[in-house]
Amino acid sequence: MRSVTKWVLLPSSCAPAVLILGWLVAASLQGAAYDPAAQTISVLAAPGTTGSWVMTGAFVAVGACYLLTAWGLRPAALPGRMALAAGGVAALAVAVIPAPSSGGSLSHGSVATAGFILLAVWPVLAARRGGSVPWALRPLSCLGATAVMAVGAAWFLIELRLQGVAGVAERTVTTLQSLWPLVVVVSCLRRSAREEFPT
Repeated sequence: MRSVTKWVLLPSSCAPAVLILGWLVAASLQGAAYDPAAQTISVLAAPGTTGSWVMTGAFVAVGACYLLTAWGLRPAALPGRMALAAGGVAALAVAVIPAPSSGGSLSHGSVATAGFILLAVWPVLAARRGGSVPWALRPLSCLGATAVMAVGAAWFLIELRLQGVAGVAERTVTTLQSLWPLVVVVSCLRRSAREEFPT
């Protein structure tokens, strides 16, 4: 099995950090007018809002991190790497096609939905079989990750429709989706280290 390149630890660890820091800073710039429990993070990037440049920059950075991680994550199956890269492109598209400050947008909603789906299915598409496969790329682990993200995405859609805590649901799902590439990278690096320096 091909080993993961060590530099991929940087973009995979930056993605969740940049995403979370982005929405925290953008929300603080927006002030009391923004309700993080009910409103989505896309609202923070809407044109004309105080922190739009911060959240837009975060979307761009996260998209780039996903692309770099997909490129360097060589132990993962190619369909999974392609889905992760496409999720990165979707994050870039979310930055280019922002949500309006009020109401909905079909184009923004479409690219955001595509991103949610791609980032939910990439783990199961990245799975490999065999005794030397890192645990985070084994079929059961990948299936579990995809299932958790799919349930989270369904929760987000329900809260959005009911006008409930959509912001909480979205933050939960996007955090999980941004953390899983890092989990896979760490798993691959640990496996490589054990093979290089067996005990």
